[in-house]
Amino acid sequence: MAAQTLPELVTRALVEDVGDGDVTTRAVVPDGARARAEIVQKEPGVLYGLDAAELTFRSTDPEVRLERLAPEGEWREGGPVLAAEGTAAGLLAAERVALNFLGRLSGIATLTARCVRTLQGSGVQVLDTRKTTPGLRALEKAAVRAGGGRNHRAGLYDEILIKENHAALAGGVGEAVRRARAAAPELPLEVECRTPEEIDEALAAGARRILLDNMSVEELRAAVARVDGRAALEASGGFTLDALGEIGSVGLQFVSIGALTHSARALDLSLVLRPLP
Repeated sequence: MAAQTLPELVTRALVEDVGDGDVTTRAVVPDGARARAEIVQKEPGVLYGLDAAELTFRSTDPEVRLERLAPEGEWREGGPVLAAEGTAAGLLAAERVALNFLGRLSGIATLTARCVRTLQGSGVQVLDTRKTTPGLRALEKAAVRAGGGRNHRAGLYDEILIKENHAALAGGVGEAVRRARAAAPELPLEVECRTPEEIDEALAAGARRILLDNMSVEELRAAVARVDGRAALEASGGFTLDALGEIGSVGLQFVSIGALTHSARALDLSLVLRPLP
């Protein structure tokens, strides 16, 4: 099934929020009133999601005038982000959906940037996972890229990742790797290992990328020494920002962090609206 397009996502979000109409605006705001709205970033971070925010405003007022006031993908301390001038009803109908998209995606970009900064100079690349909001994966993975991270696989279809349950059903790590290499030699292959013995099995079967799952820093160091350059190594397992600095010195190539997309706090943004004559 193809991923939903941005217009489809925006339409669904507006239907969810506006429904049959904005009853408060209908009751309170004079017909034909016009206004200027400005979205403001209220804390340091990396912006991402301006396309979604702009499309939201255009969907509620096709004649709206938009002006970007800040770049995406760069760390900034705060300030004006986006200005929109149009019908007051259109701006108010778009406000929450636009802020939801922009805040959520900027929060992901910001957390990613913090992780990338922590690992700067170590050579370790920050990866995302499939722990994304259903229907929003493409947008959330784009936000990871905006924060300086790298996307892992898009789904179950574009890369082989043999995990604990796969190995158990196949009869072990080594057998799972051999089967996967025979079945789909053209696809990238990675295998999850939890013990030194599984690492040895994976290497013997020809694995060239190994995911070290839920290991301590000491265990990761031992695994790096054991592999000795015969495979690229990735670590996963609920790392905090404080722990990442130490992990960067171990000798890994990658660290995957599910929290980038499943636990990122939305960036604090607000919309200020003022009437126009």
